[in-house]
Amino acid sequence: MTDLADATESMDQLRTAWRAMVLDRTPDADVRDLPGVAVRWADCRFPFWNAVTLTEVGVDAALLDERLRQAAEVMRSKEQPGFLWLFEDLLGNDARTELPSAAERAGLRYAFPGTGMAGDLLPLPEPKHPDLTFLRVTTDGQLKAYADLNSRAYGFDPVAGRDGIAGSALWKTEVFAYLGLRDGVPVTCAATVEADGRLFVALVATAPEHQRRGYGEAVTRMALHEGARATGLTRATLHATEAGAPVYPRIGFRPNSPIRFYALRP
Repeated sequence: MTDLADATESMDQLRTAWRAMVLDRTPDADVRDLPGVAVRWADCRFPFWNAVTLTEVGVDAALLDERLRQAAEVMRSKEQPGFLWLFEDLLGNDARTELPSAAERAGLRYAFPGTGMAGDLLPLPEPKHPDLTFLRVTTDGQLKAYADLNSRAYGFDPVAGRDGIAGSALWKTEVFAYLGLRDGVPVTCAATVEADGRLFVALVATAPEHQRRGYGEAVTRMALHEGARATGLTRATLHATEAGAPVYPRIGFRPNSPIRFYALRP
């Protein structure tokens, strides 16, 4: 694959995986593919399920202005906040140069960075970690523990985290969601889900007091191992935060497009 093809794959994986995630929250979710802009917006309190992204390749500076304005209008029409996910490698050179000014004109503020990653890395051997036992999420109580780990790791209100996945049938059946337990207490979590012939890694988190011990890598390997064993898939993708990005190359992922997350300016 070329770098551009990798970036397109990463953007398409967001559109595919997030369609299932937001419709899981509500059948009335805003799921639209507009010219140049994809909307995947559950309008729930979990901000990652409220997303828009630009979908065209080689966007120039003039078109970037228009697309950012459209994306911001969608975001302003919603009750709950969310993010524009912008895959930098899909922009033309002039658009990349103009991006900070164009975002300002659209009323958007840069929130944080991310990185798209992918790899033909499956199957993986069954993972082990001396501190952890692994448990697949199958009950509402386990799903709440999963949500609470994400809230703690990403600094969300616990109510927002639970609004993202609590009570979900999808996450207890079709998603390969795993908790890593230390002495019986959930301390880390990761999930994979099938998305257009790939395993997509989602919502990896470790309790702050247990970070930098290899727990996130171990539980991600478990979610990939079990997802691949169930589906037979060999390629996996993910979108990493800045904090998580160093972990995934050790598993076999290769970075592709940088991602810039934007929120509405107050």
